[in-house]
Amino acid sequence: QVQLVESGGGLVQAGGSLRLSCAASGVTFASYAMGWFRQAPGKERAFVAAINWSGGTIEYADIVKGRFTISGDFDKKMVYLQMNNLKPEDTAVYYCQAVSGSFASENDEEYDYWGQGTQVTVSP
Repeated sequence: QVQLVESGGGLVQAGGSLRLSCAASGVTFASYAMGWFRQAPGKERAFVAAINWSGGTIEYADIVKGRFTISGDFDKKMVYLQMNNLKPEDTAVYYCQAVSGSFASENDEEYDYWGQGTQVTVSP
């Protein structure tokens, strides 16, 4: 059974940093791409970043490029999202998601598994 558990969310002032972690179990990392998505109140879930293990492909949403960094530890089955220079518009619930295959998709509907989410709140 695949399980994804996010942690690291919290309240931070604008300009601050947070590091989100995602612990994966029941999944063979070499067979999956991992992504971070976020959902703000009243909005649809949106792509943030994704990483593909087999080819080393990394993708970012334009609005986070240069501020967020996705990385992972293959052996520990962990995925991280380092978020710097946070802005109030980054406030959302952040979800770790996994999709079978090698393509680091930006499409939420293509993902097979996701965690319970972790809240990130950025104050002005």
